[in-house]
Amino acid sequence: MSELTTHIYSSNDTLPDGLLTEDFFHSRQMFEFSKHTPRHKPYLVTVEKDDGTVVAQLLGLVRYRSSLFPPYFFMHCRVLGEGAYRRSNGSEARLRGHSYIRDEQESEQQMQLFSMMLEKLKQHIGKTVLYIEVSNLSQKMFGYKAFRQNGFFPVKWMSIHNSLHSRNPLTRISQHQQERIQSAYDKGVTTTVVNNDEDFKSFMRLLRHHHWLKPRRYVPANEFFKSIQQENSGRLFLTKYHGHAIGCSAVAYSQQQAYLWYAAFRRKSFAPLHPADVTVWNAIQDSYERGYEHIYFMDVGLPFSKNPYRDFILRFGGKPVSTFRWFRFNFGWLNKLLAWIFRDN
Repeated sequence: MSELTTHIYSSNDTLPDGLLTEDFFHSRQMFEFSKHTPRHKPYLVTVEKDDGTVVAQLLGLVRYRSSLFPPYFFMHCRVLGEGAYRRSNGSEARLRGHSYIRDEQESEQQMQLFSMMLEKLKQHIGKTVLYIEVSNLSQKMFGYKAFRQNGFFPVKWMSIHNSLHSRNPLTRISQHQQERIQSAYDKGVTTTVVNNDEDFKSFMRLLRHHHWLKPRRYVPANEFFKSIQQENSGRLFLTKYHGHAIGCSAVAYSQQQAYLWYAAFRRKSFAPLHPADVTVWNAIQDSYERGYEHIYFMDVGLPFSKNPYRDFILRFGGKPVSTFRWFRFNFGWLNKLLAWIFRDN
């Protein structure tokens, strides 16, 4: 049996051949998008056989951030999902989707590979970033032992996804919801794919304005969204009313799944036009028409009893699932304190 070794790359020029390609969030493409985005630095961890075959890879995105409050400047690392894995027959494993069949032996191997990559990432950047965050895991308990061994603590989170493969999403929303959306269309509201510079500027302006008072919600530089728009790894949508941008969304695609990554709305200024409803509905319907199996809402938030955004997303007929986000802070005392605070959450 070939010996397995872990490697970590931060330069395009040194990336190995034969990288796995189907999981967008851990792909060379995502690496390059981040590499060309200001205040981003990607780190790709791989597990390779002695002949150079890549059997697993995990992408961590280090983001450079500033804050109005201490610490005024810091870096954090975000990992979206559990990585990409090569199956024993050479194909790439799928970890979610209606056609995904769980294989216990391969699942155990993936856990071992994930543990190797997580440890490598922690060792390489753990002392330089304020914290590492791993989110959007396909299974709540994936990697539990590996996270604990590497000093991570879990925070309960909410995840929502809509199935698109079995039923038309129109059948999952109420008649009242349908009437709200149709009323907005009748008044002249439209949602289209961003395909020119003017719409792109409107998209970014609205997205940044919507999130500027939400310090935890990080919005990358324009170059990142421009790459998604140009390389067909996702779609940017803009909702307009008589030339005014009133809603926008960014949807990424990976392994036959759609992911609503970012969204912004002018709910108060244009309340009678229901811009949030129209924008989210268009992302769902477009993903259905393009043949994706599910659409996942990537940041529904903490599982508070009252969560307006979660309740809004659930109106579209999605399925809520309790999951974990895992965190590890650089300062040992802070990591222990937060682990204690969230021990029973």
